[in-house]
Amino acid sequence: MKAEEIKKHLDKLFPFAECELHYNSPYQLLVATILSAQCTDKRVNIVTEELFKRAGTPHEMIQLSQEELEKLIHSCGFYHNKAKNILKMSKELVEKYNGQVPESLEEMQTLAGVGRKTANVVYSEGFKGDAFAVDTHVLRVSNRLGLADTDDPNKCELALTKFFPKNHWSELHLQMVHFGRYKCKSQKPDCKDCPFESMCKFKTKM
Repeated sequence: MKAEEIKKHLDKLFPFAECELHYNSPYQLLVATILSAQCTDKRVNIVTEELFKRAGTPHEMIQLSQEELEKLIHSCGFYHNKAKNILKMSKELVEKYNGQVPESLEEMQTLAGVGRKTANVVYSEGFKGDAFAVDTHVLRVSNRLGLADTDDPNKCELALTKFFPKNHWSELHLQMVHFGRYKCKSQKPDCKDCPFESMCKFKTKM
């Protein structure tokens, strides 16, 4: 079965794939994931190391002004909108959820700046639930391997969750992120010794 073959190869390539964002709570993971949009995890970790010393909880975050937060996260890019969403999201957590991130995917997505991908990351990583977050790496790999044929992350997620067993979703997300980040890169993929050569649509176009 194709699903089993893909999982087997990814298990060999990335047997211990982990989230590369640094965090100490679901809230910090939520903030880091918001900051990671159009930004590398490495840069986010540099920023959050200082940010979380100042504001590692929703109650501490809402004490910052937008201008103060923008200065702290400036190097992550799109800092104006990210700061605005983080402050609004933090206020919503304090007012509606006693400062705690809700474990429900549906409730998480009602928070400012929290889309489906971000909610899936926090649900699977922070709360150890079964979810298949689709970021740019997962989307690219899925299309190249013929697991999806879409530019829409939500449609890609639907295809992946139908294709793979639920208990593998969270681990596969991390493995596909690592595969896309370190081997199946956007511009210059490392196709040498790739176990997926026979099914790769990118390869057939070269």
